[in-house]
Amino acid sequence: MNIFPDKIQNIIGSEEKEPTTQQFLDNVNPHDGSIINQYARSNESDLLEAVAVAKEAQKIWASFTPVKRGQMLYDLCVKMKERQEIIARIVVAETGKSMKMALGETGGAIAVGQFFAGEGQRLFGRTLTSGVPNKSAMTVRKPVGIAGLIVPANTPIANVAWKVFPALICGNAVILKSSEDAPGTSWIVAKLALEVGLPPGILNVVHGLGLEIGEPLVKHPDVGVISFTGSTQVGKRIAVLAGERLATVSLELGGKNPLVVCDDADLDKALDWTLLSAFSNAGQRCASGSRIVVFEAVYEKFKSMLIEATQKLVMGIGDDDDFGPVINKKQLENMLSAVNSAEQKGAIVLTGGKRSEMPEHKNGYYMCPTILENVALDDEISQSELFGPITILCKAKNYDDALSIANHSDYGLTSSIHTTNFNRAIHFTQNVRAGVSVVNGGTFGSEPHFPFGGVKNSGNGTREPGTEALDIYSVLKAIHFNLSSDKLN
Repeated sequence: MNIFPDKIQNIIGSEEKEPTTQQFLDNVNPHDGSIINQYARSNESDLLEAVAVAKEAQKIWASFTPVKRGQMLYDLCVKMKERQEIIARIVVAETGKSMKMALGETGGAIAVGQFFAGEGQRLFGRTLTSGVPNKSAMTVRKPVGIAGLIVPANTPIANVAWKVFPALICGNAVILKSSEDAPGTSWIVAKLALEVGLPPGILNVVHGLGLEIGEPLVKHPDVGVISFTGSTQVGKRIAVLAGERLATVSLELGGKNPLVVCDDADLDKALDWTLLSAFSNAGQRCASGSRIVVFEAVYEKFKSMLIEATQKLVMGIGDDDDFGPVINKKQLENMLSAVNSAEQKGAIVLTGGKRSEMPEHKNGYYMCPTILENVALDDEISQSELFGPITILCKAKNYDDALSIANHSDYGLTSSIHTTNFNRAIHFTQNVRAGVSVVNGGTFGSEPHFPFGGVKNSGNGTREPGTEALDIYSVLKAIHFNLSSDKLN
């Protein structure tokens, strides 16, 4: 059974359309390097068509009450639940995850959709008091217009849901630029949206390369809000381009996230969370635990525990495997180069540091789980997001030193501390410079109603998902009422 077509077309309005270029790109399975199918290589002409269709459709969508929009989005969630296995199989093919992980990710995407569908009943403004007699005021939320959404491939169906559902509940039309490594996940959601009767043109999907279709999307004057999840380098470029026309921009960017293990920590639990933070999803999380900061009193013991446990991790696509491949060949080569460069500067590879040599991995993009130590805080590998199963062990003299190391980064997305000391836990969460801080857990972990985002080079201050996302995809209108007291009778 084919889960998706040999050629993935754009979806513009109610139609699947070939790109203007009539060119297609290979969609590659990272587990074995095989070509799954092909996807459209779009250009600015395709975008212009999508914008024209979205502008007309958005007028109809915005005329619906938020409650009605929510009911229709809930229907989409029901359809996604019915097709959960098919969606998960697409995720497996495009990312090399296990079916168990893909089903969980798809379930999480549905939960996000259900949350925002419910927000149609709570798309609140405020009533305001005035210092002027016989005057009252209120605020209401209005849609921005067209939302341009650009998603990565690390958790593809979840990334789509995080952006599409809040954009739609606010009354916007969407142009979704799919990930170049996971175009099928964007395609299937748009197909299901049409099946359940969402107005054609409300959710449009265009595929292709960033410079050829992503940049025109960011620059188009009729696209009122741009939301991007991805690298800091690309995010800064988007901020410049969209800023020139004063578009609303939401950026959820990279991380170099610290997980601190104190001398009073439960080392077994800290070990479990370190393994998950550093290596689950092949380290392909913006919230990955890529710096493990350990008090010197327990450093050698924890290091031995971590090395031993890491060497037992199993790579593959089975449900019992710990993680799969990285997303593409270029990512793998970048990681190997970064580790090699770090070694030349004095870093010590405690385990891993190379491509998997297992016969079943020979054609895939498998990076062995890697632990480095003896890395300076300012070395490139300490300051750059690698987006793979690579972490750095850092030794801290005490709590103050650990906090200083944790904050010694250009990023500030997530963080974690393992301690039984209540005072340390509170102080750390209040003083670590990160958008998310976790006590006795991993560096990752969000829920549909939790705001997520970072500071410094990890973002521009916006938060998605949670109700905070509504501030990105809507504008507040203030309405004032002046009453004439002499006309009351």
